[in-house]
Amino acid sequence: MLIINTLLITGADKGNDMKTEFVKPAQVERKWFVIDAEGKSLGRVAARAVSIVRGKEKAAYAPHQEVGDYVIVVNVDKIVITGQKAQQKTYYHHTGYPGGLKSINYEKVIVKHPEFPLQNAVKGMLPKGPLGRKLLKNVKIYTGLDHPHAAQAPQFIEL
Repeated sequence: MLIINTLLITGADKGNDMKTEFVKPAQVERKWFVIDAEGKSLGRVAARAVSIVRGKEKAAYAPHQEVGDYVIVVNVDKIVITGQKAQQKTYYHHTGYPGGLKSINYEKVIVKHPEFPLQNAVKGMLPKGPLGRKLLKNVKIYTGLDHPHAAQAPQFIEL
């Protein structure tokens, strides 16, 4: 009993502390990845993109830091959803005025903005606040196969 109390008082047991590693922004190695969404499920593409953007595959992952990579998602106009979601899935927004709740279903929204459903899904999976807003800028979404990020030499990822 005396030995245990002495260890606690002197702090001799400090070698077992778990410390959070803080990675400096200059130390983070960023890569660019391309996901082809043609024929893929909306949720699976969004979940994979968020996992890469947050940096969850990296050893230096910390939930409060930006350590992830950049993701380019192409062919979002050819993304698929299952079942009756095209008719039943509804997106809401409010104008800010009394009684200003507006709604539009998936079929109508993909005609004008085919990238909106994926962007909305990714945004919902990211953390809320300044970190989530910054991470959302690291996801680039394009309707066709062409994208202006060829200079970054992105790697293709299969889902």
